[in-house]
Amino acid sequence: MRTTDFSAAPPAGQATAMFVGATRYAGLTSIVRLTGRWLRMVRQMKRMTGYRWHTVYYRFPFTLGTIAFFSDRDALLKFARSRHHRDLMCWVTDGTRNATAGFIRLYDAAPHGYSNGVWRAEGDGMAHVPTFTALSTEVDGPPVHRP
Repeated sequence: MRTTDFSAAPPAGQATAMFVGATRYAGLTSIVRLTGRWLRMVRQMKRMTGYRWHTVYYRFPFTLGTIAFFSDRDALLKFARSRHHRDLMCWVTDGTRNATAGFIRLYDAAPHGYSNGVWRAEGDGMAHVPTFTALSTEVDGPPVHRP
């Protein structure tokens, strides 16, 4: 069901700001040296107001990425300014000794979305929406079920 109330959703569903990033490390030695710095940063991130959830992904051979959710963009940006994050980013960008590439993207959630069942704040029903959300070129979306 369409909703603007995500209070019953899990932590990632309650977030309105998302970070997606990845770093291609220079090699296995760099990843080993990263470990202590990364663990300190994650401990700090989890303690910060506004942190909701994160996960890490791997891409062969030496790329590690993070997807992290925060209550709002300010909470995400406060984390970016934090001591351990700043220290890690300085270490990563110290020439190409530790890493050879990286990217960061920030996303904001639209105020409306979808929820069903126990994650629905307005009731616990499971149901489909009658129409898909309209594309930018449409006035109304097509019906979910074909007539």
